[in-house]
Amino acid sequence: MNPLLDFSGLPRFAQIKPEHVAPAIEQLLAENRALIAQLLADDAPPTWGSFVRPMEDANERLSRAWGPVGHLNAVMNSPELREAYNTNLPKITAYFAELGQNLQLFEKFKALHNSAEFGRLSAARKKIIENELRDFRLGGAELPADQKVRYLALQERQSELSSRFSDNLLDATNAFTLVLEQRGELGGLPEDVLQTAREAAAAACKPVLSAVEGTGWLFTLKAPSYMPVMQFADKRELREKMYRAYATRGSEFGKAEWDNTPLMDEI
Repeated sequence: MNPLLDFSGLPRFAQIKPEHVAPAIEQLLAENRALIAQLLADDAPPTWGSFVRPMEDANERLSRAWGPVGHLNAVMNSPELREAYNTNLPKITAYFAELGQNLQLFEKFKALHNSAEFGRLSAARKKIIENELRDFRLGGAELPADQKVRYLALQERQSELSSRFSDNLLDATNAFTLVLEQRGELGGLPEDVLQTAREAAAAACKPVLSAVEGTGWLFTLKAPSYMPVMQFADKRELREKMYRAYATRGSEFGKAEWDNTPLMDEI
């Protein structure tokens, strides 16, 4: 079974592979669109149980499948996973943009909001319906047809730019390493942090940097390495060096290929 389609418990992160992404997303999008067509074909007055809940459940399943993909892409990015994520992101963006511009769905929600049942709903359910109406308006449901097309194109472009921004930031983060040779430079850092840094240096195949101190200590901008340095390191110069590297990731102060400045301007 595709682990992205297993909703029986928590996400099966260890089992999710890049090749699982497209089949799961395409299946769920097809199911959701079929459900929406079915809901719109029903001439009965919309209720929470017959209209809102089925659509909420369907979109929740889609989010539960796509959420782990986005998370994995952010924390353990690989070329294959990045390609799977970026290939399917436009499909997700298009689906939710289409949803937000669907006048028939908008009318169904308005009908429910104006019905006697609305007054009997809990405060939480009323708020959900009110938020849906707000999102339809903000999503362009009331725009003329030509402006809807333009809005969708802008949404897709923004989604693409945001993904590229994240990729650049991640690549810049992964590229930075700082190797320190002298134990005296590491005052204040807990022993477990030092041990991890020493193991990282060895894993990176660094040469022996000091006959006395061993293989040195390697630090990165990833949170488990960066945060202890900022919190515990006695040397101000070390904290400043790490902070400057962290604060200038994906900027004009680094490699041009990871510079997010043009993307930020367009976004």
